[in-house]
Amino acid sequence: MLKKRILGNIVIRNGIVVQSIEFNKYLPIGKPSVAIEFLNQWGIDEIILTDISATVNNFEPDYQMIEKATKKCFVPLTVGGGIYNTDQIKQLMQSGADKISLNHFALKNPKLITEAARIFGDQCVVICIDVIQTGNGYKVYEHATKSILDMRPEIWATHCQKLGAGEILLQSVNRDGTYNGYDLEIIKTVCNEVTIPVLCCGGARTANDFINVFTNTNVSGAVAANMFHFTEHSVNITKSQIHKQIPIRLENHADYLMNPFDSEFRLAKKSDDKLEKMLYIKIEKEKI
Repeated sequence: MLKKRILGNIVIRNGIVVQSIEFNKYLPIGKPSVAIEFLNQWGIDEIILTDISATVNNFEPDYQMIEKATKKCFVPLTVGGGIYNTDQIKQLMQSGADKISLNHFALKNPKLITEAARIFGDQCVVICIDVIQTGNGYKVYEHATKSILDMRPEIWATHCQKLGAGEILLQSVNRDGTYNGYDLEIIKTVCNEVTIPVLCCGGARTANDFINVFTNTNVSGAVAANMFHFTEHSVNITKSQIHKQIPIRLENHADYLMNPFDSEFRLAKKSDDKLEKMLYIKIEKEKI
């Protein structure tokens, strides 16, 4: 059985990594290359790099930024934002991307999914579906135009699979940046409708949110952005807790498996006895 994946989502706005809150508020964090380097060092399985300002401003992908950022990336990298033809996808692959993520232009021109899968292989084509909960159920949300489409996410996901998509990334507008946990209902619905891997994003706060989504749905991987940005070794710490219940990759030298944690999954102080044993033994200077 394939192990569950832990992915980091780096959201780029005007060249800067930002903290996204409900697709409406953005707080600056730092440089993409630094964020990628930290996630790599902390043991992330994959990284998703999404430029949310490219499509809105009719910009192409920032190939120079991506090429610079990928020099620090040693895990599979998915790049999205501003992609509307296969020539751009080819250039992204040459810049270091392993996969590409389509969202707005997949809705606008679904044939691009088939064309990209035919040329680069379906394993390279990820379809990002922004999902919003309305009074009339879950609908597909189009971030570029800030509009709610009269389309159910599971229907669009099924159609994308038929067109050749190799993976689905579900992003919850309602849960984005709220730390309220993943939206299990829509994740479960989409997973039950498609046979290709499904990733989920939006709402993660602690390792418990990952455990819940892995236990209660058939999702292949869980993605987080904000919770990984502000705490050093946050990926390692999260993985150490998930690993106790769910099979995941542990390939980093700092695994925190023997460390105690509190109810909020934060590192707790070790007992005084254990701390005493960890002290270096002081050797008095020899007297002659």
